[in-house]
Amino acid sequence: MNFIAWTIIACEIGFWVVILLGLVTRYIYKKERFGLFFLALTPVIDLILLAITSIDLYNGATATLAHAIAAVYLGSSIAFGKSMIRWADENFRYYVQKEGTKPGRKTGMEYARQSLKGTLQHLLAYIIGGGLLLLLIYFIDDPSRSEVLWGTLKIWGLILGIDFVISISYFIWPRLSKTK
Repeated sequence: MNFIAWTIIACEIGFWVVILLGLVTRYIYKKERFGLFFLALTPVIDLILLAITSIDLYNGATATLAHAIAAVYLGSSIAFGKSMIRWADENFRYYVQKEGTKPGRKTGMEYARQSLKGTLQHLLAYIIGGGLLLLLIYFIDDPSRSEVLWGTLKIWGLILGIDFVISISYFIWPRLSKTK
């Protein structure tokens, strides 16, 4: 595995570590502002990954799948970051602090709307990450060194299309509730 792949793994671990530190600091130690500081570090991790990936390609590296995944990761982190932090916050408060209501399973039209919202976030991730891929392709300016970036953009576009079809299907065939 190359340096960029390890950097992506480290950034993903770092993302969840700063979220956990933020939640623990906020709820266990009752230091809300300091907890917010940790939560605000998540975009810094994204910037570190962007810088390392860009420097590697600027120094002449041929784009690999790891470089492409870095752009996907960045787009996804920006588009889904806030909702992921909200999800972690709600679950931490309920399961660790024993506060609030249990996060429930949505069904019917409520689930269809939630699914569509997630798909729209996916679209935003695609716009951001795809934009980064296109910028990398433009700056590399060598089709033989950026071929994998184009391939990733195409596959991601197909996945996004499938995501839209699945989300729309929930409006036609709503998710049923599980009865015990």
